[in-house]
Amino acid sequence: MGLPNFKALKERVGIDDVAYSLGYRINRAAGIGRYVEMILPDGNGGHSDSIVIRNPHDKAGQYYFRHSRMGGGDVLAFITEKISLFHETGRNKWDIAGKVLRRLANEPVPDMDDCSYLGKITGRKGFEPDRWETQPIAEHLKNGMAFLAPRGISKETLVAFASHIVRIRDRQSENFKDFNIGFPYHEPGNDAVVGYEIRGFAKYKSKAAGTNSSTAAWVADLSVNKNPYAIKNVYFGESAYDIMAFYQANRLKIDTETSVFVSIGGSFSDRQVKGLMNHFANAKAVDCFDNDLAGQVYGIRMAGLLDNKSLRLVKTNDGLRLTADGKDILLPLGKETLSELSRHVRFSGRVRQWKPPTDFKDWNDVVMNKPWKQQVLATKFQRDENLEQRRRAKTMTR
Repeated sequence: MGLPNFKALKERVGIDDVAYSLGYRINRAAGIGRYVEMILPDGNGGHSDSIVIRNPHDKAGQYYFRHSRMGGGDVLAFITEKISLFHETGRNKWDIAGKVLRRLANEPVPDMDDCSYLGKITGRKGFEPDRWETQPIAEHLKNGMAFLAPRGISKETLVAFASHIVRIRDRQSENFKDFNIGFPYHEPGNDAVVGYEIRGFAKYKSKAAGTNSSTAAWVADLSVNKNPYAIKNVYFGESAYDIMAFYQANRLKIDTETSVFVSIGGSFSDRQVKGLMNHFANAKAVDCFDNDLAGQVYGIRMAGLLDNKSLRLVKTNDGLRLTADGKDILLPLGKETLSELSRHVRFSGRVRQWKPPTDFKDWNDVVMNKPWKQQVLATKFQRDENLEQRRRAKTMTR
């Protein structure tokens, strides 16, 4: 697979879209016009990073910089600067950047898992279990809580999921010798580990080299009998932390004997989702994905996939445009949701939604009590009004 068409993707995905996906928000106090400032809240009323974006209304022409003069460039420069914060894995930083752009452009990433293409590269292999030293987290609960407690996840939740979590260390790493926390990936009905979702300190997240994210996922079956035909609900989250937080926030409403909890690791694959739902044939898929645009699109794609509907999605300045059941549909800004689409397209009901409360981006933010308000760039009328107010203010100060 060659490099993606970066030029075409940059016309659809701006630095602001990438920043939103990482938790940045617009600093409206700085004004909105030819420039917009975005800040990354630190959870204590301040922020840990601030970027200024030039040409915020021209995706292809966006450029970022900092007042400190650290970093800067186009959307590719921003992605590669933040490369360790994305779930995507790949052969190199450009491969990862292409996957990030495709995800945010709502383009399906080809179902070619790492194992299939790494073998084509001289000296590279797919997932190598022997490369990873692992230990059951149940034997190291204190160490596990060092990772999970800062994310608001309780010891009771860790104990509930402990059989599906390990401490993990890369034997080949020369720079990092300590253990992280790992979430083993399995294909449905198969006990063989085919990769890991890995989390560490300081927001570190990645996947083990060669992880099969195409047909496998982190699947936590907390039932006693482990009978796939008895499962009624498969709860899907974007990360292991998210779906564990979902369980923690709603555990009194959930029957664990008929439930399975899944992390797709931040990259939606058709074969991954469909394979799981074929395995749990009597279950409904429950969309617990984030409240941001990417999370809403995951829910839409899942509903179309499990109903065998071909959905073509394109993000535009006025919302999300779809072609479904022979109809051209616009989901306007702020309403790019499965419930809104269901007003235009009939779905079977195999997919249910259990989204985080609207004041929160994801379920992990819910258990940390970190509300957010998604910001939308000002309309042309608001921008013109803002400009006129600034002109009047300058006139009055002369």
